[in-house]
Amino acid sequence: MPAPTALTQTILLAFRIAFVWTGGILIAVAVSALLPAESGLTFASSKGPLLLPYSRLAFWTCIWAAVTVTVLVVVRAMMADFSAGAAR
Repeated sequence: MPAPTALTQTILLAFRIAFVWTGGILIAVAVSALLPAESGLTFASSKGPLLLPYSRLAFWTCIWAAVTVTVLVVVRAMMADFSAGAAR
């Protein structure tokens, strides 16, 4: 089996990133639909209790995970490109 070209690797990585983003959004939507709006974490503050709903917490956690995966994949691709450029 021949080694994949740079274009093939780029397309595969783009699909993987898209799947991670889609999965994160679907999980966030599912959590938002399943949990009532008044359930969440309550923090004490000087102006009164601050409610952080689980649905928002799940949404931002999924978005953060997708952004992290995207950054790691882009950095990995850049490092591979730099190392391949040095070998030429």
